[in-house]
Amino acid sequence: MLISARVHYACLAMLELAMRAEDAAPVAVREITDQHNIPGPFLVQILRTLRTAGWVQSVRGSQGGYRLSVDPKEITLLDVAEAMGCQEGSSHVAENATQTDQSLQRVWDKASEASREVLSSVRLSDLAEQCRYGDATMFYI
Repeated sequence: MLISARVHYACLAMLELAMRAEDAAPVAVREITDQHNIPGPFLVQILRTLRTAGWVQSVRGSQGGYRLSVDPKEITLLDVAEAMGCQEGSSHVAENATQTDQSLQRVWDKASEASREVLSSVRLSDLAEQCRYGDATMFYI
């Protein structure tokens, strides 16, 4: 599985919203862009996609912004990656592939499955808690 900048930024934005989920105030796009160095127009596109997925709610007005519309315990990093259109990084070998091609393909398939398992095991709420309490340096993907 290839993690694009779009997926990475979406995870950062969702994580920022999850860390502020207890506060009822919406988070301005500017706050997220400043905190994580995400290009503003790109973040707006990402947030629209997340809103379409039903995970983010937008609030209009001078005090507006975005907030989670679901419990962060219900969302995994794999969910976010898939919502952002993350594709499998593995390609399929042709019928007439050599033994070497087939062996290598099995490794790519295992790597893809392993990444899916890791991402599906990490809930947004768990990662937010780790970040809040300074344990993020111990979390590896």
